[in-house]
Amino acid sequence: MTNKILFLGTGASTGVPLIGCPCQVCQSMDTRNHRLRTSALLYINGFHFLIDIGPDFRQQMLTHQITDIDAVLLTHPHRDHVGGYDDIRALNFMRRKQIPFYLSQDTYQSLKLQFYYAFDDSLAYENKPMTELNFIQNTPFEVFGVPFTPIRVHHGSEFCFGFRHENFAYITDANHIDDQELEKLKGLDVLVLNALRHTPHHLHFSLNEAVQLSQRLGAKKTYLIHISHQMGLYHDINPSLPDNIHLAYDGLSLNF
Repeated sequence: MTNKILFLGTGASTGVPLIGCPCQVCQSMDTRNHRLRTSALLYINGFHFLIDIGPDFRQQMLTHQITDIDAVLLTHPHRDHVGGYDDIRALNFMRRKQIPFYLSQDTYQSLKLQFYYAFDDSLAYENKPMTELNFIQNTPFEVFGVPFTPIRVHHGSEFCFGFRHENFAYITDANHIDDQELEKLKGLDVLVLNALRHTPHHLHFSLNEAVQLSQRLGAKKTYLIHISHQMGLYHDINPSLPDNIHLAYDGLSLNF
């Protein structure tokens, strides 16, 4: 069975277009420059795994006519990656099931603050999100028999989890990866990696840093995500990259 990734969103925390911005990227009519907040759907062994559930989750599901998710993997607690948590209720209603979430303790603590009503049993609030929480650490785990290896990356002074499955890995919101974690990223066919913009940033890889890391790891193909409007136009930037490195865009689907 062929595994597949569907890029539901490839944009930075503000999305692209940025509200009120007159730049050529934000005003572009090319849909490859329109980026919802970063999220992806993995199809593995017949299961649907969502990586992050950002504030555009509802729109992404409707756009791609996705009617079910088997599990959600959360990378870290920032709002652009967990802001759609409440919208999981639609799947609770339609599928009559809890949705398993795999997340760190830090992400759980943040969810409790952001969506307090969902975790406070003393509140008489009907139709709370029904989720089954599974806490992960920096050790391999399985979901429905599908193995995942967490990759612990630096996101400024905080940490974020990436995930590897066989010869595929997905890293978002990173500005540094320790050597022992880089070892987990050797021998990849497909690497998905964040690249915010051209100039350095204290929380994210720049385009040049992402390209250098991809080349260092020797990934056969790399697709860049978490892209801001400062990156420039898709048709200008993508042809300038090495042949095996590409800007991802919303709606891109590929096998791995």
